Amino acid sequence: MERTNDSMLTEFVLVGLSAHPKLQTVFFVLVLWMYLMILLGNGVLISVIIYDSHLHTPMYFFLCNLSFLDICYTSSSVPLILDNFLRVRKRVSFSGCMVQMFLSFAMGATECVLLGMMALDRYIAICYPLRYPVIMSKNTYMPMAVGSWVTGLIDSVVQTSLAMQLPFCANNVINHFVCEILAILKLACADISINVISMAGSNLMVLVIPLLVISISYIFILTTILKIPSTEGKHKAFSTCSAHLTVVIIFYGTIFFMYAKPKSKSSVGANNQDITEVLISLFYGVMTPMLNPLIYSLRNKDVKAAVKNMLGRRNSDGI
Repeated sequence: MERTNDSMLTEFVLVGLSAHPKLQTVFFVLVLWMYLMILLGNGVLISVIIYDSHLHTPMYFFLCNLSFLDICYTSSSVPLILDNFLRVRKRVSFSGCMVQMFLSFAMGATECVLLGMMALDRYIAICYPLRYPVIMSKNTYMPMAVGSWVTGLIDSVVQTSLAMQLPFCANNVINHFVCEILAILKLACADISINVISMAGSNLMVLVIPLLVISISYIFILTTILKIPSTEGKHKAFSTCSAHLTVVIIFYGTIFFMYAKPKSKSSVGANNQDITEVLISLFYGVMTPMLNPLIYSLRNKDVKAAVKNMLGRRNSDGI
């Protein structure tokens, strides 16, 4: 473990799949392909929403933010993962680790809050359809989106600042692909009570509260849909929020599976690395952002029509 003259930690070692070297090449190709699909899928979705004036509505504005978030989130961690797959010495500087942790945490926290805002949008659209244009005006949905970003960034500043003040004097090996905050806190050789309390507050603010908002919103949405007399009307109403609900289930389901289950102390050591946790972290970090544009495009006639319209106009311009 390298140190400076004042005994401060200068770098971390990322374990990743070091215990499974044969899998590293396979996962490098797989993760690289997924990352390119994330950039392509979310990039196309953002372009379509900006291009088609029919999609300039609050729902698609939030969706555009979600796609941009997915690009930022994966870009903050995937390049480091790919680089480490190719290196024998998987090392990252202390400052580089903190920057990567800040960006990943900020994007993840922002996405949690944004999904809650999107649930509120669907609630108003289905439960108050006649008042929806008035309630969800530009003066409403713009601050909602900005508030999501500000909340995520402030939360990340607080958590990263507290983590940077901790001394790391016994171990610099992170049992993860990236600089994940919980894995880093395990390495501190001082009392982390303040960090634990702060993380609990963070979880309440960006995980529990948005999830409660989503749950309550969908209870009212379901109640309203069940009151619709025609089957066609029920299907049309549910189709407007099915994509968002699918994304929420995948996003929160993966988070709770990763962090809610108990972890044994032996999992900290690289030699006893749990490959299941490693694969789940990959799924959360790469698979979910890749699926989001597919879910929204395959389940949305407006997006499909806008894509065909954009491609058709470009082909006609080329001719």
